[in-house]
Amino acid sequence: MSEILYSLIMLRSIFWKPYSHLLIVGDSAGWSIDEDAKVMLQAAEKSGVKAEIVKRVRFNIPQVVHYNSQFALRNTKIFKEKHRISVDYYHGKPDQQESFKECFEALKKHHENIGAVRVSTKEMESLIKSSGINQEKVMRIPIGIDTKIFSPQTEEKKRTMRDKLNIPHDALVIGSFQKDGVGWGDGNEPKLIKGPDIFLEVVSKLKKELPNLWVLLSGPARGYIKGGLNKLGIPYRHEYLKDASELTNLYDAIDLYIVTSREEGGPKAVLESLSKGIPLVTTAVGQAKDLIRSGENAMMVAIDDIEGLYRASLEALEKKESLREKGFITARENSHESQLPLWKEYFKRLGIS
Repeated sequence: MSEILYSLIMLRSIFWKPYSHLLIVGDSAGWSIDEDAKVMLQAAEKSGVKAEIVKRVRFNIPQVVHYNSQFALRNTKIFKEKHRISVDYYHGKPDQQESFKECFEALKKHHENIGAVRVSTKEMESLIKSSGINQEKVMRIPIGIDTKIFSPQTEEKKRTMRDKLNIPHDALVIGSFQKDGVGWGDGNEPKLIKGPDIFLEVVSKLKKELPNLWVLLSGPARGYIKGGLNKLGIPYRHEYLKDASELTNLYDAIDLYIVTSREEGGPKAVLESLSKGIPLVTTAVGQAKDLIRSGENAMMVAIDDIEGLYRASLEALEKKESLREKGFITARENSHESQLPLWKEYFKRLGIS
């Protein structure tokens, strides 16, 4: 859509009653943040809130504007507008890297101009409340799961997807569906906060125990991982999907999902794996710390614990049936439908009329 046409479409907003609409700003990258925008839109519609996803806010006519990326806080122009600001603030401690520090400093400086902050974890809830913001403005809503889209894997689905992907039926397939390279190109420089270096160390150890090991990748900027797998001689397939909701089909092809991140707001893979009935091994990051009971619904180990991840992976494969049943319960408890009361309360706090 051309900028002129987009501006003409948005001109209709001048006729809206102040603070009567929720404008949701994703990042137009077609990946995780844009999925968050779609989820919020659906929650708004089910709550009777007038909402739409926009590329950017073009006119300074007071409405409620939600930014799905905390990095929007670094743009000081948004605080000079008449809009009521809302933002997702998922992850990133200010001492971890400069961009996280900039976000937190902007929050501390401009918190009076922010209507509400949605966090996904207990850890971030505590951090954001320490900024000086009015405590009532901070609300924790976990990154949920659509249990209808991410329906349980079956043997039939598994065979079908492996045939489609040309993955042997007797392979032991580990899934990794994320962005873990710097930038939006090939991603040959690792985004270490996502732990791609740890992932390679773990699969290298697993290869010695599981000679028929494969890796199924999705997501942008996976060059570092692909280069590492080539050096290790581990076969893999990379499927970069246009719509992240199609990931459910890739889960149908795998036997195990491993999260090796050092910092997360989710990751979404936690609930996706549990909803699909896929054994999950994760580091103690983000929502995993809130949702996982290690040894019951999944396996969880300390950050950077390569040996722990390796051993937990083998144990998860042995306990997959018991993990699967408890995982389904956790997924249902955090489904989009179960979260609707939380969203209604969030929209109420934003004062959308």
